[in-house]
Amino acid sequence: MSGAATKQLTCVQCPLGCALEVCLDEAGAVVHVSGQSCRRGTEFARQEAVSPVRVLTLTVPVPGALEPLSVKTTAPIPRDLIPAAAEAIRRLSLRLPIAAGAILATNICDSGADVVSTKGLC
Repeated sequence: MSGAATKQLTCVQCPLGCALEVCLDEAGAVVHVSGQSCRRGTEFARQEAVSPVRVLTLTVPVPGALEPLSVKTTAPIPRDLIPAAAEAIRRLSLRLPIAAGAILATNICDSGADVVSTKGLC
């Protein structure tokens, strides 16, 4: 990164949706956060500006099921891994029955997060 930079973000940690401004130094490290109404906004801005992460939620078809299965990662994963993780989840070979909370894949894309079902299917 050449020179200091400023990023504008909207906080998603609560319904307030604070307009945040994050100041970064020449190395890309967070120097200052403003616009937040609470500590959660500060933490969100520091993470989002440097290394954004998301919990991935999807639905996937299961042969023999009348509806798709909803799944999610057990922890946020780097945003850059989302396309690869989504593709890996779509390629899972799932079979009925599936219990709510069942671990369907471990350490998806070496992210450290597992993929679990959020509901059961018979």
